[in-house]
Amino acid sequence: MSTHPEVPGEPTHTTTALLETATSAIQGFGPINKIHQHLCAFHFYGHDMTRQVEAHHFCAHQNEEMRQCLIYDGPEADAKLIGLEYIISENLFMTLPDMEKPLWHSHEFEVKSGVLFMPRMPALVERQDLEKVCKTYGKTIHFWQVDRGDNLPLGLPQIMMALSRDGQLDEKLARDCEKRFGVIFDKERENRAYMKGPEHGIHPLANGAGTGLQTKLREVDCKPTESVPRVFV
Repeated sequence: MSTHPEVPGEPTHTTTALLETATSAIQGFGPINKIHQHLCAFHFYGHDMTRQVEAHHFCAHQNEEMRQCLIYDGPEADAKLIGLEYIISENLFMTLPDMEKPLWHSHEFEVKSGVLFMPRMPALVERQDLEKVCKTYGKTIHFWQVDRGDNLPLGLPQIMMALSRDGQLDEKLARDCEKRFGVIFDKERENRAYMKGPEHGIHPLANGAGTGLQTKLREVDCKPTESVPRVFV
């Protein structure tokens, strides 16, 4: 199944392209312009580790302890926006309610195994930032299930998880990624052996607390708006 399904619809019209050129010259794109970093890694569905996706994160810092990332299915200009990830420090993670913690995954294994990397970034610069990422936790939601060939974002948003030990990553997916980006995960593993994870170790409630997680839809009563008396003057 293709993980880059073609989106249905007419090609972009010339008039639309001209309008986009005009609006991009006039309007500001503050949140987008803050993006400063491209991370590539792999996510799997919280309820099904066999469904794995190459995820390209384009990230911006909110502050030193939090960054937020738009996730695309590739680095190309026409890549599909498939999800988002919030990345926080261990310090912020420890402040979360226990019911919230299972929704977050650790990054230590991803970083130290070499499978989380910054495409085309010089190694010394990359490692300087990944030393920080190694200690963090992330919360990831995917909206578009491109791995099953959906050509539009169908179904419910899903909680995604990250690799946490050897033997989980699909070998074909790994080798294909290494070939396209000219990286060798095993070599990066050796280079990053010195890196440290969270100061207090990976929290036992992180990574789904050791269980699978899946978003489900449930019908509930919709709370109505409160009636506000009308005042006539």
